[in-house]
Amino acid sequence: MARFSWNKLLAVIFSVIITALHSSMAYAAEDYIRINTYIDQHPEQNSIMGKFAEIVRAPATPITKSLKRPTRIAIIYPGLQTSDYWRRSQNSFEHRMRNTRTPYELKSFFSRPSVDSALQSQQLSEALAWQPDYLVFTLDTAPQSRMIERILARGTPKLILQNITTPLLRWQTHPPFLYVGFDHAQGTRLMAEWMLNKIDHKGKYLMLYFSPGYVSQMRGDTFANEAAKHPDITQVAAYYTQGNRDKAYQATLRTLQQHPDLKMIFANSTDVALGALQALRETNRLDVLLNGWGGGEAELIELQQKGLDVTVMRINDDNGIAMAEAIKLDQQSQSEHIPHIFSGDIKLLTKDQLQADINQLKRQAFRLSNIPLEANQ
Repeated sequence: MARFSWNKLLAVIFSVIITALHSSMAYAAEDYIRINTYIDQHPEQNSIMGKFAEIVRAPATPITKSLKRPTRIAIIYPGLQTSDYWRRSQNSFEHRMRNTRTPYELKSFFSRPSVDSALQSQQLSEALAWQPDYLVFTLDTAPQSRMIERILARGTPKLILQNITTPLLRWQTHPPFLYVGFDHAQGTRLMAEWMLNKIDHKGKYLMLYFSPGYVSQMRGDTFANEAAKHPDITQVAAYYTQGNRDKAYQATLRTLQQHPDLKMIFANSTDVALGALQALRETNRLDVLLNGWGGGEAELIELQQKGLDVTVMRINDDNGIAMAEAIKLDQQSQSEHIPHIFSGDIKLLTKDQLQADINQLKRQAFRLSNIPLEANQ
């Protein structure tokens, strides 16, 4: 009886903490404009987005304007993680810049996600001191939002916000140059439908969030909302992992102990999924359904080995190519052809996928980033 009461108390504490964290971010969630809503508000963008997507998918064409000097670009990425998304983005971006014969200079900075806000601020100061023409940054946490607002207030450099495809209401009067990435909510809904069907819409699941912020809202909360539509599905625990593999591992072990009848885990990122998978392997619980997010090389290996059950695969190089093409158009004084948002394609992959299908998607998704930059001199 004492043990039951203790578990109930922990559940209440957990619920209060998660509710408080979500409440602290609620204003931000309402501040985002979903892509379909944005197109309804700006109908001219639909055609621009479609034509721009065709440019991204097509082979490169050379820049038509002679530039007085190389274009300066600074990139600040939370790329120190298992996911290869950020590294591939820079690689495909540089390949496309070279293929379009757009002269450029690049300074890139890498950090860990969630925990390196102070370092990112320092990197931002160093990047701005270099006076780039374009800055590529991301938005997930509150400190990043404050940094972005300072850049938008300055009006220079032109800001490309990567890994976010939902414009912010409060930035509409002074928007970034480009929102670019893949729709987190769309990808999550694809997996949610497959996973919830797989457990026959009943059972317990664990939510492994990233950090409090944009990614967790768009991925984790989207999944939780889909699961909540089914009364026989119960979220028994939720943890913010800061994208840390060991925290995901520990949270999974703890939840398996408290809920041995656990049916499913929803992981918000690659590192989180791999931490959970380690715990499932050690406890011989690969019967628990587990997803990845993004379809990078590490996830595809685990999918083929039946460690992960499902993931969504970004056509990764699309966003690097999109950034290069937007800069080329801008340098050619053709900014009217640049959409406000570029959202790349996402494909659902399961552990039962034919190897030929996966290989075809890899050729498409990594069509530039698999080529060493030295080969494109």
